[in-house]
Formats: sequence, structure tokens, C-alpha cells
Amino acid sequence: MITTGLPSILELYRVGHGPSSSHTMGPVRATQLFVTAHPGNGPIRVTLYGSLAATGRGHLTDTAVRNILGHRLSEIIWLPDTFLPRHPNALQFDLLSPSAEITTSQTYYSVGGGALATNDTMEEQSGTLYTITSMEETICHCESAGYPLWRYIEEIEGSELWFELEKRWQVISAAMTRGLNAEGVLPGGLHLERRARSYYRRARHTTNPLLARGAKLSAYALAVSEENAAGSEIVTAPTCGACSTLPAVLRYCQETFDHSQTDINRALAIAGLVGNLVKVNGSISGAEVGCQGEIGTACAMAAAAAVWMMGGSLRQIEYAAEMGIEHHLGLTCDPVMGLVQIPCIERNAFAAMRAIDCAEYALLSDGRHMVSFDDIIRVMLETGRAMPHAYRETSLGGLAALRSVVKTPH
Repeated sequence: MITTGLPSILELYRVGHGPSSSHTMGPVRATQLFVTAHPGNGPIRVTLYGSLAATGRGHLTDTAVRNILGHRLSEIIWLPDTFLPRHPNALQFDLLSPSAEITTSQTYYSVGGGALATNDTMEEQSGTLYTITSMEETICHCESAGYPLWRYIEEIEGSELWFELEKRWQVISAAMTRGLNAEGVLPGGLHLERRARSYYRRARHTTNPLLARGAKLSAYALAVSEENAAGSEIVTAPTCGACSTLPAVLRYCQETFDHSQTDINRALAIAGLVGNLVKVNGSISGAEVGCQGEIGTACAMAAAAAVWMMGGSLRQIEYAAEMGIEHHLGLTCDPVMGLVQIPCIERNAFAAMRAIDCAEYALLSDGRHMVSFDDIIRVMLETGRAMPHAYRETSLGGLAALRSVVKTPH
């Protein structure tokens, strides 16, 4: 865990292909790093540990590794009951000699959101830009300086941040557009039917304002999540499994309140800071703390962004973010068949609606409340680590154990 500072928020918004940031994007990057460090034709053996092995097939981990290694892949060993000390998601690469002896090895940990770590350090990280590592200190700094949260972020990241965030929003928007127009079933053994298109049509034709809000938020969230489940290009926010909550809320607020692209960029920055605080001080890894670390963080990010877009104060932003996590405490990560489909897709839609509720509730107040955002991160981390591993992305318990939902092909 990083304790000296926060990295760039751009590391939270990673562009890649689904369905999983920790089980697909992370292993892809780890494989690329190992191949780059060890070019040639020597055979490579890959061992998957813990949660990475337990749900790797459903998350296409083996397919991703195979596509990169090609003929160099010797074999993939699956060890779902073996957990390495640093993190539940571990994979080891062994470069083999012609006589099948190990000449060199490297272990990577896929720690969430597509980020990697080794036994010694974090990989592919731009360093720590932010010296302030708590929400309370951040707010006090902004209050003292007299400027909004996005200005504080710009001060640290530089004005080029806005160009990079806009590029990510373009990727998000493209995924949403594809999802809103796609039909059919998603890949995998569940044969889950896409619903974003039908929900969007209903949203456009209903005269009930409450139904319209829910239908729009659900359609936008389903569109991006369904594209992720199909392995399309998306942006982690903060993970692949929770990638559509924030986009749905931003798109809804943009349409409802007529926000500009500049506003979207600033909202993304605020949400990114919230997500980074959770990532550094807690966890966004479902394999480490359950889905509360993924969808709970996504809800907190979206709620904070929504408050700012609705004209809220720094304290109201903090309150909304805190509620986003507090009311997801204890949420398990139990994907059926190891697929990022049930319950993941629906959870994004519900989290988007809850994020708007958190924002509106915070705006009713003056921002003062009892449990701080910094405290709730610590509680979430403690709660997640207390969960049995069956409920942390291993598909051994919870909804994943309900075999009745698994369908067989016709």
C-alpha cells in the first residue's frame, strides 16, 4: 500500500478491454512486462494463484495471457486454493530452459483497477504527486486557499490533465453509444441478454419523471457494463467491474443540467481524487475487500461528482462520497460463473441511482455529519479483510453458489 502520497488520477482511469481490470487488464500488462524483459523464443510457464485462478476462466485471464505469449506459452497452472501473502490476485512467470528448468521467475500482483505490484514495489506508476493523503486535509487546504477541488487537482496535475480526461471521456462515450445500440446476448455460459437498448427506449418514451430518471441512469450504466462484459474497450472507474456507475451519473447530469465538456472534465477529476483516496488508504480490489471496494468506491466517486455538478460545497461533496461507501459496506464480490455479469451489471445501475440519492441527500444538509470519509475508508478495509475468501471474487459463495441461475445452451 502506498502511504507517502497519491499518484495521478489518470492511473485510476485506465483505458483497456474488459471484462475485468484485475483479472484481464492486469494480467495482460504483467505478461507484456515479462515478455519485454525476456525477449526471444524460450518457453514460459504461467501460474495463477488465489482469486486470479478461482475466477480467471470466467474473466478470460487465460485467453489474455495466451494471446500475448502465443507459441511461447508452455502451460498455465491453476492454484485457486493457494494465496500468496501480498495480495489474493497473483501470477508467476517462469522462463524455462530447453530441458524445462526454470532460468528466471517473476511474480506480479494484480492489485485492482489494472494496477500491478511486485514483491518490492508498484509497477507502471508515475510516482506520488499528491502529498496530502486524506480527504479532511484536502478540504482544509482548499478552504484555506479559497478555491474549488478541481483547481487543487489542476495545481498538482497540470493543465494537460484536462486533455487526457477528455480523451478518456471520448472512450467512455463511445462505449456507451455502442452499448445503447447493441442487442443480443453476452458471451459466457449465462447467455445473459443485453438490456441497455430497451431501457433507453423506455426512458425516452415515458411521461413519468421518476421512471424516466431511473430508466436513463439504468440504461447508461447497463450500456457501458454490457460493453465491458463483452470485452470491449472501456475506462476503469475505478475498475472494469464498476466501470459504468460514474459514466451513467455524469451523462445524466450533463443532460439534465446542460453541463459543458469542461464541467465533465472537472467532475471526472473530482471523482478521480475520491477514488484515489480509497485506492491508497483502503482498496478497490474485489479480491481483497469484496465488491464494496469496487461498486462502493464507484458510487462514492459518482456521488461526489454529482454534488459538484449540482453546485454543492466541499463539505457536501465529502458527505456524499462518504455515504456512497457507507451504504455499500459488507457488499460481497460473488460473480456467478466468474463472469462480470451477475450481479455486477445490475449493481452498476443501482449504484448510479444511489449516487444521485447520496448527492441529493448531501445537498439537503450543510455538509456536517458524524462519520467522515476518511473513517469510512478504514472501516471498509477492515470489513473487507474480515470477509471469508468465498465472498471475495472466488465464486465459491453467495450468489455464485446458486447453481440454479446457471443456464445451459438450448
